[in-house]
Amino acid sequence: MTDSTCAVAASREAKLYGIKTGTKIYDAKRMCPNLHCVLARHNMYVKYHHMIMDEVENHIPISKTYSIDEAACKLCDNETSREVATDIALRIKQGLRDNVGAFVKCSIGIAPNTFLAKIATILDKRDGLVIFEPNNYKSALFTLKLSDLTGVGKNIERRLNRAGIHTIEQLWNISPKHARRIWGNVGGEQFWYRLHGYDIPETITQKRVVGHSRVLDPDHRKSDKAFDITRELTVKAAARLRRYNLYARKFHLSVRTCDERRWSYESTFAPTQDNFTFIRTLERLWSAMVRDLPHARLLKVSITLHDLYEREDITLDLFERENEKTPKNQALSETIDTINARYGKKAVSIGTCVRTKAGHVGTKIAFSRIPDKEEFYE
Repeated sequence: MTDSTCAVAASREAKLYGIKTGTKIYDAKRMCPNLHCVLARHNMYVKYHHMIMDEVENHIPISKTYSIDEAACKLCDNETSREVATDIALRIKQGLRDNVGAFVKCSIGIAPNTFLAKIATILDKRDGLVIFEPNNYKSALFTLKLSDLTGVGKNIERRLNRAGIHTIEQLWNISPKHARRIWGNVGGEQFWYRLHGYDIPETITQKRVVGHSRVLDPDHRKSDKAFDITRELTVKAAARLRRYNLYARKFHLSVRTCDERRWSYESTFAPTQDNFTFIRTLERLWSAMVRDLPHARLLKVSITLHDLYEREDITLDLFERENEKTPKNQALSETIDTINARYGKKAVSIGTCVRTKAGHVGTKIAFSRIPDKEEFYE
């Protein structure tokens, strides 16, 4: 509950003042002086996310979950008629009202592919149901702006404008090769085909980083308090790494001060997933940061574990003495996980446990990541 954080979501009333997801709270209060801010409860949002997705699964399998409030479902061949698809959508809406909450609503788009289905939801976001039938959706699509299309951010929109394209209709009428030239890669061509209703498979991506960041409570902005928070973030990231059965070779620390100075550095070691290697690395980098930023009040801290490997891809260095400690550190880290899973988070902790106003250190919903339920209990 500090003005330097941002809005996770805005009510319809707040949106009328121009407040939206990502708006800084100090800007939001200037835009709406009587704004009422509510502390985010990420654990509750994740609980409801799973309740909602479970209800959807009662009616149709989920093909892919994109975010905390968005998922795609693929219709089977016998479900693609307008009547059957509409019936499924209406049953989902009724199921949410009956089994999740009377005020839990959703917008559903039905279209030839996931991309167009998402665009369809934009046309009626208040509990809407919009259907783009094959070869019969251009007129509805052309009412939108370029920036309404998923994948058209400010940079792509500028490129399109430089190419003389200012409307979706103009974008529709170019060739796929032309789209590829504007984007500068094959992504533009794939975008063109999805816009025209082709079902292009999405590229399967691998997890590249595991990390946590936090805007610090005002009481935790001195170096010693901030370190305790950062160590806790590090342990949580390590626990996630073990759940994913991945090993990290690099540790990155970055901080931002209240007077907008920034500091970052990273360290490399043999691939590991144990708490203690990461904590030792953090201690070393933190000491360097304190020397470079003496007496600084820290606003935000971030840690990232990256250069990730699966176990079978690791080749240890025979001459690395730290490898001798790895089995013991690994076993101890896994034991801490087991105890905390059985007796509650922080039953065993490394160092001082810090109380925060939000309650869950490091565990929050990102735009592309839904925390595991286990993260709230580590």
